[in-house]
Amino acid sequence: MILAIDSSSLVASVAIVSEETIIAEYTVNLKKTHSQTLLPMIDEIFRMTGVNKKDLKAIAITGGPGSFTGLRIGAATAKGLALALGIGIINVPTINAMAYNYNHCNKLICPIMDARRNQVYTGVFRCENDTLETVMKQCAMSIDDLTDYLNERNEEVIFIGDGIPAFKQIIDEKLTAGHFYARQQLSRQRATTIGAIAWDMYRAGEIENADLFAPDYLRLSQAERERMERDKENGK
Repeated sequence: MILAIDSSSLVASVAIVSEETIIAEYTVNLKKTHSQTLLPMIDEIFRMTGVNKKDLKAIAITGGPGSFTGLRIGAATAKGLALALGIGIINVPTINAMAYNYNHCNKLICPIMDARRNQVYTGVFRCENDTLETVMKQCAMSIDDLTDYLNERNEEVIFIGDGIPAFKQIIDEKLTAGHFYARQQLSRQRATTIGAIAWDMYRAGEIENADLFAPDYLRLSQAERERMERDKENGK
């Protein structure tokens, strides 16, 4: 079994996944901090399924980008469990995992997470021969730069993620290429998707030591950016 965890956004999701079967998934999309929800969800999913934690091969976690607080809580939870059980961590990039929800789509797949300040965490993918291929690696960029990039490609694209409500109007106004928006059941992070990707990574030996795992934030936190701005103003 692999325990999969996602806390990179407002959604909190955990799942137990075997090589062939989704054993269980528990997903909530509520305005509660992951420190309130994540551990109780994990405890409940093991209690309900009767799976023994000692049967876990690894802990899979979305390693970023995403909410700084959410990523830290998820990382601390995954590291604590992995160290206690003596197993490794599988670091699944958040944007890749979101795109995997549409891994049989014949359009460009573009996840967007609201990164504030008119920025998105994003990437661009396509499905070739049932395999998700990266067109543009996950990154942080302005929504204007993203629409310019997609206009240059001039291919149909489907958008996924919590950035849709925030940026739909801008996308509709600026994007000249044909574009669509994912239905809600496929537009948010899902731990079962993390688990499915994690098994491929596990078989490929892509496992990290729990001691060494750290999230990939892609950019500085707001507090760090504000401190740098203050230091610059003060001539430091």
